[in-house]
Amino acid sequence: MLSRLVNFLKACWWPSLDRYAHKGSDASGWQDGLLWYKDNGQHFNGEFSMAVVQANNLLEDQSQIESGSLSTLESGPYGTFVGIYDGHGGPETSRYINDHLFQHLKRFTTEQQSMSVDVIKKAYQATEDGFFSLVTKQWPMNPQIAAVGSCCLVGVVCNGTLYIANVGDSRAVLGRLVKATGEVLAIQLSSEHNVAIESVRQEMHSLHPDDSHIVVLKHNVWRVKGLIQISRSIGDVYLKKAEFNREPLYQKFRLRQPFRMPILSSEPSVSMHELQPHDQFLIFASDGLWEHLSNQVAVDIVQNHPRNVRYT
Repeated sequence: MLSRLVNFLKACWWPSLDRYAHKGSDASGWQDGLLWYKDNGQHFNGEFSMAVVQANNLLEDQSQIESGSLSTLESGPYGTFVGIYDGHGGPETSRYINDHLFQHLKRFTTEQQSMSVDVIKKAYQATEDGFFSLVTKQWPMNPQIAAVGSCCLVGVVCNGTLYIANVGDSRAVLGRLVKATGEVLAIQLSSEHNVAIESVRQEMHSLHPDDSHIVVLKHNVWRVKGLIQISRSIGDVYLKKAEFNREPLYQKFRLRQPFRMPILSSEPSVSMHELQPHDQFLIFASDGLWEHLSNQVAVDIVQNHPRNVRYT
């Protein structure tokens, strides 16, 4: 299908990071300070490579790639699942997504006997609901978990169709060959939910017409309620359920006025793309990459260094 389907330029893999590190470099993973990378691996639809650049002392991000049956039935649809979970406020949400989202996807695929946009949305909602339950349970001992959240970018390749789902500001980019010129062009496949984007700010204002401060310019950065840049996420319960926006949550997260409807959403933007022979590869990455590289520059790097690349 595709010779190099999945390339991660900035992704994080939590428990597998430790597993590969203990096996040593010949087991497919290397560590160098805050960098961990894997040159080539196999999945159902081709090959993948990945790299981790840890920005903080505590790794808040996760990623996973799963191949084979996307259903709990061996006869179910086969394909590849990719997940990029860019956490903030702590590691709990991204780890929860890493442990549960793919399992929910398999369950709903089994129920409907096919992959679909509806299946993916149900898997996101089940993951969100499950994390809400975890926050409710842990609130008396660890109220700050209400302020932990994660972006969630997912790619599913099944029967020649690529599904892209996203909440937050991670991004999926396709490298497509233009036969007439030999160029490989960058095509952005995901929709981002960051209020730095004017259309996202307009969406927030339309959803909250009675709140003139739903988006605030603070220190030259647009933020929802002056707190967070993304308008959609998994977790961040303190901005979705008013009962968690109170003491003993840290004061910096508490709003002065109670809210009646969720401020942030967990509804993913989902799109479908029929894969073509001239589609060369995909890049899934968090904003940690896209803040420094344009879509085309990232695609050029992958295209010009297809094997044994060390991204630093």
